[in-house]
Amino acid sequence: MNIGIVGLGLIGGSLAKVIKETTSHKVYAYDINESSFLEAKLLNAVDKKLSQDNINECDFVIVAVYPSAAIDYIKKHAKLFKKGAIVIDCCGVKRGICSDIKPIADKNGFVFIGGHPMAGTQFWGFRYSRSSLFKNASMILTPPDNANITDLDKTKKLFTALGFGEVVFTSPEEHDRIIAYTSQLPHAISSAYIKSPAAAEHKGFSAGSYKDISRVAKLNEDMWCELFLDNADKLADEIDSLIENLIEYRDAVKANDAVRLKQLLKDGRERKEKIERGRG
Repeated sequence: MNIGIVGLGLIGGSLAKVIKETTSHKVYAYDINESSFLEAKLLNAVDKKLSQDNINECDFVIVAVYPSAAIDYIKKHAKLFKKGAIVIDCCGVKRGICSDIKPIADKNGFVFIGGHPMAGTQFWGFRYSRSSLFKNASMILTPPDNANITDLDKTKKLFTALGFGEVVFTSPEEHDRIIAYTSQLPHAISSAYIKSPAAAEHKGFSAGSYKDISRVAKLNEDMWCELFLDNADKLADEIDSLIENLIEYRDAVKANDAVRLKQLLKDGRERKEKIERGRG
């Protein structure tokens, strides 16, 4: 099977590497940065360059670039995809791209399935890609309502073969609502947290908790700005909810109200334990 990959950054590069290391599929790849493609070719992570002349040879095309660039690429190449080819994006938001691309896919005879691999690091670019990035990770898929079960099964089998531990099917709306909490809010928190004047003086006074909460402050601001704004309504709701909760803690601390503060901390601990037991 021939698999096209658009974008050889952390996600696209890691996909190329794991496909070549664990399957017999051929990888056709394209990156706007020629040096990324040449490095991937040198490391045997790709077989050939993906182009307008050979994109119709690909059974799958995985588009691993920013949302606006993904939409633009798919629109420009819509007439070139093989009929019945499965095109999957890897963007961290789903509503916008799925609503834009579905009618184009229907019109041009290819299958579009929204995708989001739940894996990553605070680094980006091909140099940080690795074949083990997706080991036991979750792959979220947001297929259209009229998706063919055979296409879904084929897609699930591909990602399972690449080491993903779970393939989750959901709607674009549900994806964006939950991802605002599990992914986007933590990045916003980390970015805001590190701006405290105390951060510059943390050496010798910090351990795991500082490292955990500050790690993803080292982010790609171009990508995360786009993701935040593409999911602005859901993310704003989560930020508002967090602020309301923090105000309760702040007020208890300022009032030296040990009873209220202890209850807030107890509520948080019990909520965490309940979630870990799978009872929400």
